[in-house]
Amino acid sequence: MEKVSFVIPCYRSALTIGKVVDEIENTMKTLPQYSFEMVLINDCSPDDTWEVIKKLEAERKNLLGINLAKNFGQHAALMAGFRYSKGDIVVCLDDDGQTPADEVGKLLAEIEAGRDVVYAKYEHKKHSAFRNFGSYLNELMAQFLLGKPKELFVSSYFAARRFVVEDMVRYENSYPYVIGLVLRATKNISNVTVNHRQREVGNSGYTMKKLLALWFNGFTAFSIQPLRFATVVGAVCAVAGFVYGIYTVIKRLVVPDVPVGFSSTMAALVFIGGMIMLMLGLIGEYIGRIYISMNNSPQYVVRETTNKPGESHEECTEGK
Repeated sequence: MEKVSFVIPCYRSALTIGKVVDEIENTMKTLPQYSFEMVLINDCSPDDTWEVIKKLEAERKNLLGINLAKNFGQHAALMAGFRYSKGDIVVCLDDDGQTPADEVGKLLAEIEAGRDVVYAKYEHKKHSAFRNFGSYLNELMAQFLLGKPKELFVSSYFAARRFVVEDMVRYENSYPYVIGLVLRATKNISNVTVNHRQREVGNSGYTMKKLLALWFNGFTAFSIQPLRFATVVGAVCAVAGFVYGIYTVIKRLVVPDVPVGFSSTMAALVFIGGMIMLMLGLIGEYIGRIYISMNNSPQYVVRETTNKPGESHEECTEGK
């Protein structure tokens, strides 16, 4: 009997995580060929999420709660959950109920059909316009910088085989990016279509600052394309400057009385100077992240778990 691990990062989900857990349990009763466990990671939520997780764990033997020491972000929380999970198949989903746990059978069936990773695809996303725009930009970044196939839709709701997860947890640098780790491990990835629900409580925890930080994680940790782009832009600017210099000399020889163009010179200096500063900032971002990683800055720090020392949480099968 294969075991499924549900890994769920939790942030401001005191009012929703209980419903998600109940839905997982009810759904897995219809899939008796699997045993399952649930790993809930509290990403230092400011509400009562951790207290709710402890209460849920006290009522179940197949649930493990992990409490992080500070807010490390969704992807770091996922990495913590991966390292504590034990399932042959790992399923990641959101804590707010928008990702339909009752359709996990579709993902598991596709895994059984031979796929290594299966992402849920939504026909109609119920996120806000800001969140949808952020997801669109994230898709473009993954496509052009990480080599994601154009037809592949990636989301926070996915299932992966154990060997993929084992490869992902080998990554110990300070800035994990789950999509990049998945694409690094396998290309045998597919989509299944599921419904996407309206958020019942609260708002998305992603702000513009967090989305920008996530994009930086993606392309600085798993791609050197921005550096190559900087090289190309530098070469184009150098060639353009050289050609413009020749043009200026010839024009001066042909028309000796032509006035020197102060405005055009300043425009060229400002443009080239701005590009240089931009590229230096990009290089500095890479170097800074290398420095932080060399100092062994942790992906996450676990304050406590719901298991007592020496205990291990048990799997649950239908009927237990």
